Amino acid sequence: MASVLIIDDERSIRNTLREILEFEKFTVDDAEDGPTGLKKLTETPYDAVLCDIKMPKMDGMEVLEKALESGVESPIIMISGHGNIETAVEAIKKGAYDFIEKPLDLNRTLVTLRNAMDRVNLEEETKTLRKKIKLIKGSNIVGESKAIEEIKEMIAKVAPSDARVLVTGPNGSGKELVARQLHENSTRAKAPFIEVNCAAIPSELIESELFGHEKGAFTSAVKQRKGKFEQADGGTLFLDEIGDMSASAQAKVLRALQENKINRVGGDKDIKVNVRVVAATNKDLNSEIKEGNFREDLFHRLSVILIHVPSLNERIDDVPLLADHFLNTIAQEQGSPGKELTKDAYEALQSLNWTGNIRELRNLIERLIILCDKVITGEDVKRYANPGK
Repeated sequence: MASVLIIDDERSIRNTLREILEFEKFTVDDAEDGPTGLKKLTETPYDAVLCDIKMPKMDGMEVLEKALESGVESPIIMISGHGNIETAVEAIKKGAYDFIEKPLDLNRTLVTLRNAMDRVNLEEETKTLRKKIKLIKGSNIVGESKAIEEIKEMIAKVAPSDARVLVTGPNGSGKELVARQLHENSTRAKAPFIEVNCAAIPSELIESELFGHEKGAFTSAVKQRKGKFEQADGGTLFLDEIGDMSASAQAKVLRALQENKINRVGGDKDIKVNVRVVAATNKDLNSEIKEGNFREDLFHRLSVILIHVPSLNERIDDVPLLADHFLNTIAQEQGSPGKELTKDAYEALQSLNWTGNIRELRNLIERLIILCDKVITGEDVKRYANPGK
C-alpha cells in the first residue's frame, strides 16, 4: 500500500485526513509540527507528503527546503488556509509538487496524491530505462580472440568515415553490436541510430516502413508518416537481415543510396536524406544473387566495407569473458546480487555447442542467475543448458 505522511499542527485536520486516506487504502503516518515531520521524512521514505505551511516551531516552507536539501525524493504537497497565488507559486518554485488550499476538497486531494505517486513511478521507470540504455550504449565488443581483435581494429578504422558497411554472420552472433559500435564511434554518434529488421516486416509494408507514406496512399494510411530513412537523417540506418528484403524495396533502397533521395509511398516529391547505411545478413548474398533473389548492384553499394562476425563456436576461448560480462550486466539490469562461476562451470560452458551463438549464451547466463545459488557450478550449467532438448 502507498504511504502518506501528514504534517499539520491541527489534530482535527490530521485525524480527518487519516480517516479518509486509510479508507482509500493508504498507509498513513502523521506529525504535529515541522521538526517532527522533517525527522520522519529524512528517516523513512514516503510515497507522498501533505504538509501544512503555517505551523509553530518550523513552518512548512522551511520543512520543504530542509527536506529537499537532505535529499528527500518524496513528492511534497503544501496545504494552507492562508494561501494565495503568490504563496502557491513560491511553494512550487521551491520544489513542492503542488499546493492545495484549506478547507481541503476531498476529490482534489486524492487526485493530487495519486498524480504525485504516478509521477514518482514514472521517474523510477525512466531511471531504470536510462540505466539499461547506458548499459547498451556503453557495451563494447567482448572478446580477445584473433577474429574479434580484427573486428575491433576494422571498426576503429572504418567508423569515422561515412563508408557503407555490410556485416555478415550467423544469427545471434552480434551483428547489431558491430553496427552500434560503428555508429557510436562515428561523427554521427549524437544523431539517431535507427534499426529496421527487414525479415520481421511483411513485404507489402516494408516500403512504407523504410520510406514513409502520404495520407491516403493506401486504405489504412490515415495520416502522413515518416519512414526510417527520414527518422535516421543525420545518423545511421541499420538494415538488419537485408537478404530478406523484397525486390521492389531493394530497387528503392538502391535509388536512395545512389541519389540520397527518397519518395514516400503515394508521394511524388523527392526528399533529401543524409544517412549512413549499415546492413547485416546471415545469408550468403553471392548465392542469393546467383538465384536472382538479391540485386548485385545493391550488394556492391552496401558492401564498401565487409565485416564478418564469427559464430561463438569459432571463438570458444571468448566464452569465459562473455559469461562474466553477462553476469555483471544482467545483475545490474535486474538489480540482483552478483553471482560467480566456478572453474568447472566455465569449462562446461566452453564444451557446449552454441547453435544460437551469443544470444543463446546470454539466455543461459540469465537462466543460471535466476535459478542458481550465489556460486554457479558446472553441474548447474549442464542441468539448465538446452532446457527444451
